[in-house]
Amino acid sequence: MAARKPVVPSPILGLSAVELRDRLARGALRAVDLAQACLDQIAEQEPRVQAWAWLDGEHVINQAKALDAHRATGRAIGPLHGLPVGLKDVIDTVRIPTSNGTVLDAGRVPTADAFVVQRLKSAGAIIMGKTVSTELAFLSPGKTRNPHNPEHTPGGSSSGSAAAVAAGMVPLAIGTQTGGSVIRPAAYCGVVGFKPSYGSIPRTGILAQSPSLDTVGVFARGIEDAALLAEILFGHDPADRATDAMPPPRLLDTARAAPPVTPMLAFVRPPEWDTATEQTRLAMQELTGELGDQCFEALLPNAFGEAAAIRERINHAEMAKCYFAYERRGRELLSEIMRGALDTGKAVPARDYIAALDWPDILNAGLAEIFDRCDAIITPATPSAAPQGLSGTAVPSSTGCGRCAERLPSPCRCWWMTPECRWVYSWWDGAATMRGCCAPRAGFLNVSQALEKDREQDHEGPDHGAVGGGGADRLSWHSYLEGSPPRSGRRHRDHACAGLLGFHHVGRPQDALASGRVPLPHRPPSRRR
Repeated sequence: MAARKPVVPSPILGLSAVELRDRLARGALRAVDLAQACLDQIAEQEPRVQAWAWLDGEHVINQAKALDAHRATGRAIGPLHGLPVGLKDVIDTVRIPTSNGTVLDAGRVPTADAFVVQRLKSAGAIIMGKTVSTELAFLSPGKTRNPHNPEHTPGGSSSGSAAAVAAGMVPLAIGTQTGGSVIRPAAYCGVVGFKPSYGSIPRTGILAQSPSLDTVGVFARGIEDAALLAEILFGHDPADRATDAMPPPRLLDTARAAPPVTPMLAFVRPPEWDTATEQTRLAMQELTGELGDQCFEALLPNAFGEAAAIRERINHAEMAKCYFAYERRGRELLSEIMRGALDTGKAVPARDYIAALDWPDILNAGLAEIFDRCDAIITPATPSAAPQGLSGTAVPSSTGCGRCAERLPSPCRCWWMTPECRWVYSWWDGAATMRGCCAPRAGFLNVSQALEKDREQDHEGPDHGAVGGGGADRLSWHSYLEGSPPRSGRRHRDHACAGLLGFHHVGRPQDALASGRVPLPHRPPSRRR
C-alpha cells in the first residue's frame, strides 16, 4: 500500500494570532474556516504528537458558526473573536471532561467554568479542547511527544499546550506553572511561553497543587500573540486571594511600543551552571558578547545555593495537603513519582515549611545590589536542548522557577523578587528549539520586540525550528523588561519581574564560536533609574 500523502497545512495557520484576530474582525476570514484549518492540522499531527486529552470537532465548529453568526448581525465582537485556544486539562470547563492528568479523575465533568475560561468565552475565543497534562501537573509524563522529534520529551507539565502550539494545531494555549511547567515545555517545543507574575491571572477553577507557587501562563508563537492572550486573562477574582483589584496592564500595546531607554543587562551564572552543556555555555558566551557594553556579569549571593531546596520544601508540603484526597481515594493508582513527593511533603516539619515562606525576603535583599545596576538579569532557561526519551519531562538537574528558586528537573530559572525588580530569561536552541519565558506583571514586552527586529535585520533568513534542522546559522532573541509599580502586602512581595531574554541558534554553535570564548564586558558603574 502506498504511504499516505501528508496534508499541506492551510496558509492561514502561518499567520500570527494578532493577524488572525484582525482578519476575523474585518470579515476577511471566517471563524469556521480558521477552526476547520486547525482541526485539519490536528488530524494530520495528532497521531504523532498526541497533544490532546479531549477534542470534539463538532463542538469546535458549532462555536465557530455561532461566532460568525454573531458578527453578521453587526454587533460588537470580543478581542479574541474566533481565535481557537487550547486549555491544559487541569482547567475546569463546564460540560467538558477535565481529568487533571490522572485516572482518578477520569470522566470528571465540571459544572462551572474556571475564571480564565469565562474570560475566554466573553472575549469571543473558541474553546478548542483540553490539552494533555502530566499527572496532576507534576513530573510523571503524559502521552505527548515533542513535535520536532517524537523521540524527545516535550517537557512538562503543560506539555500538550506547548506541543499543540508548536505543531500549528492552535495559535494560542493556556497552561499552569508551579515550578517550570510553562517555561520548560515552551523551551523544549520552540514556542513563546509567558509566565506572568504570581497573582496576575486568577486560578479559580484550576487544579491547586501549591497555592504559594501556582501560576497561570500562556503559549503562543510570537511575543505579541502571548501579550494578546495574557492581557485578556489578567484580572481580579475575589475567590483567589493572590489577586488584587487593580487595572490590568496593556500588554499588547506595550509589546508594540519602542523601549523608552536602552536597557542594561546582567548575566548571572545560576547555581547549577556546572550542569549546563557545553553548547549552552557557548551560546551564552555568544549572546553576552553580542550585547557588548549593554551586559555585565554579576555573581549571585551565596544564599541562592539554598533556594532550590527551599522551593521544593514549599511545593511538597503544600502538595501533600492539596492532593490528600487523591491519595485517600487511590494511592495505588498514583505514579511512584507522585507517591514519593507526597511522602516527602508529609515529612516536612511545620517549622521548616513556615520558615521556607520567609526566604523570599532574604533572596530579594541579596538581589538588591544587582538590580541597582541593571534593568534585567539574563540566565539560561534550560541546561540543554530537549533530551531524548519520554520517561521524564526534563534533564535531571537542579534548576529554578516559580516564586522562589526551586529544585526540579526543569530547564528554567526564576527567583522570588520585589515589584521593583526587573528580570530577564534566556534560552538556547541547538538540537531542539528552546524558546520560553517567565515574565513580569506589566510593561515589559517592548524591548523584546525591538531586539527581535534588530536581530532580524542583521540576520535575514528563515527561522528554522526543528530538531536537527538545517539552514544557515542564525541568532534571534527576545527580551522582556519589568516596569510595573510596587505593590503592597506580604503576599505580593514577589511581583517582580520575570521577563525573558532568549535566543535560539539554528545550526552548529561550535562553528559560530570557532574563534573561542567570548569574554564578558567589564562591570559597569552603579546606576539607578
